[in-house]
Amino acid sequence: MSELSYSDGTRVVHAGLPEAEPGDPFLPGPVFAAPYHLDPEQGQVGDNGYGRPDNPTRRLLESAIGQLEGGRTLTFASGQAAITALLLSVLRSGDTVVLPSDGYFTVRSFAESTLRDLGVTTVPAPTAGPFPDFTGVRLVLLETPANPGLDVCDIAEVAAAAHAAGALVAVDNTTATPLGQNPLALGADLVVASGTKALTGHSDVLLGYVATNDPALFDKVETWRKHTGAVPGAFDAWLAHRSIATLDLRLARQSQNAAAVAALLSGRADVTGLRWPGLNSDPSYAVASRQMRRIPGVVSFDLGDAQRVARFLTAAELVFAATSFGGVHTTADRRAQWGDDTSPGFIRLSCGIEDTVDLLADLTAALDEA
Repeated sequence: MSELSYSDGTRVVHAGLPEAEPGDPFLPGPVFAAPYHLDPEQGQVGDNGYGRPDNPTRRLLESAIGQLEGGRTLTFASGQAAITALLLSVLRSGDTVVLPSDGYFTVRSFAESTLRDLGVTTVPAPTAGPFPDFTGVRLVLLETPANPGLDVCDIAEVAAAAHAAGALVAVDNTTATPLGQNPLALGADLVVASGTKALTGHSDVLLGYVATNDPALFDKVETWRKHTGAVPGAFDAWLAHRSIATLDLRLARQSQNAAAVAALLSGRADVTGLRWPGLNSDPSYAVASRQMRRIPGVVSFDLGDAQRVARFLTAAELVFAATSFGGVHTTADRRAQWGDDTSPGFIRLSCGIEDTVDLLADLTAALDEA
């Protein structure tokens, strides 16, 4: 069987592993070298010359992610390093980029400062639409499901409209992961993501990546990385590769927990603004159920004010207050405190892999106490 015909659980366990050799480990340990031996006469004759552009541990990780995303992959020191590398390698002065108005706030901040100063025009658009006319646009960046509001857009539909106008399309796949959807197969030119979140899922790695099947775009991003040195360390790359093996198992429990949490919250009069694309009543349900293979474990809702959020987080025993998502521990944070354009009581809750019954009991007790 080809690797593409295997199911997700098999694919993540075997993704990026080298050919089996007697006496070798399944996944080789991290290679920490900065310089490597060179041929005295010819210089670099193999894959490795210097650690910034060359590292075998990083290459195995990129092979693993590439197999899951369906495109050649470059990894970066963080998700923000990856998305800024994409933007700065593709955009030039005078270009226009369409960014999600409800996506990751640091990207908008970067656009409104660095990109603006470089002469790039930013056009904000909500993930659920309506989208502007793409005429004259160089790049359309989508984030679907959007973080933190969880709106979803039809990637294939937006990509077709953007391409008809001559624009490139990049999709931030952080929330969905490559087991939730494959934007390159849906028409996107590039995928960008933070591997810090669910992809690695153990809250111990900062990582980002860009994937594409366009050789020219790949070369642009790779050159940018060589020039800026925004690479992940060997140990982080090894930790990430090791963690990917359990991605299918982790996502299954997280999604199961999110479905149960969403059902619980939908029945509480003291909770408003509930969003989870897996709910039949969610505005994004139709697109998400058609486009995504699985719905992520992130749920958003509103408790009315900052004080009630604080009481809820203090009362909860299984919900850690933390500003990340996708990990094995259930976490939650009040997004307005970080700069997101949300109401004061808006919470992004990321379901971990705790037993569902325990998580529901803890949430119920914490909400009641708050």
